[in-house]
Amino acid sequence: MSAYAVQAEGLQKRYGEKHALAGFDLAVRRGTVHGLLGPNGAGKTTAVRILSTLVKLDGGRATVAGLDVRENARAVRARIGLTGQYAAVDEVLTGRQNLEMFGRLFHLGASGARRRAAELLAQFDLVEAGDRGVDKYSGGMRRRLDLAASMILTPDVLFLDEPTTGLDPRSRGEVWESVRALVAGGTTVLLTTQYLEEADKLASRITVIDRGRAIADDTPDGLKDTVGGDRIEVVVTDAADLEHAVQVVARVGEGQPETDAAERRVHAPVTDRVAALTEVARTLQDEGVQVEDIGLRRPSLDDVFLRLTGHRAEKQQEPPTADAEGDRNEPKGGGQR
Repeated sequence: MSAYAVQAEGLQKRYGEKHALAGFDLAVRRGTVHGLLGPNGAGKTTAVRILSTLVKLDGGRATVAGLDVRENARAVRARIGLTGQYAAVDEVLTGRQNLEMFGRLFHLGASGARRRAAELLAQFDLVEAGDRGVDKYSGGMRRRLDLAASMILTPDVLFLDEPTTGLDPRSRGEVWESVRALVAGGTTVLLTTQYLEEADKLASRITVIDRGRAIADDTPDGLKDTVGGDRIEVVVTDAADLEHAVQVVARVGEGQPETDAAERRVHAPVTDRVAALTEVARTLQDEGVQVEDIGLRRPSLDDVFLRLTGHRAEKQQEPPTADAEGDRNEPKGGGQR
């Protein structure tokens, strides 16, 4: 058995003259969360739709759970789950009724559907809410119910396409815990997200996609190391002291310090982090430079994103009115449970 639950080589997909994917490669290890990051229109959703057999590829090859997505699409669909950006549950029904309905759709029979619904309500901490109408659920509860529905047949691979878009931090945390539990049970998760913190906390490996190609693939820490290691950062109280702070930081930093005059900030990479922080703090104090903030920080995934794509990740505060990537690259279409 291959160590990889999902593999893609040279995936191509065109919509007219637009290349949604232009030779995309991906390898997702079994039993892990693999993050897929990229700007809107980069090809994330296209890749997920191809891998989940919703869209036919124009070139390249992909396997999911060891099965070729083009030659064995029906068999692939029996081994996967897919959850899109918005919960696809029926608000008129209760949570239990939703799960039983999906169980019947998957031919579990009445008793089998009831048994599986009870198991999933317990697994996703929804037992108390199971007999309430979904219209009374919070955003996090609806997403957990949606995840539960995608697990009716316990898929080998679960595709999560921006699953926490528009959720508040508490609800997002609830979904994260559910995802961790799924992976602990052996499910492989491919996660696309606009929230870099989400990828950092959940994914053991991340692929960055831009213009239809993978431009980086590493662990979160490995990606951060490409930007640089630890950095010392100083924010002076008085802008007139910024140049003085630059000179002090330059003595301990590696290379020329970078500055942001508008924020009165200077920072530089360092090797001996504790010694550098101690020396800079003591020197600035001895020389009478007032400091608003001083500290050490690791590069963030936002720094990585900026370095690789040329701009920071989009900040989504509210649920978008439509799939931004789908609007750009693809015809409208339905999803798959």
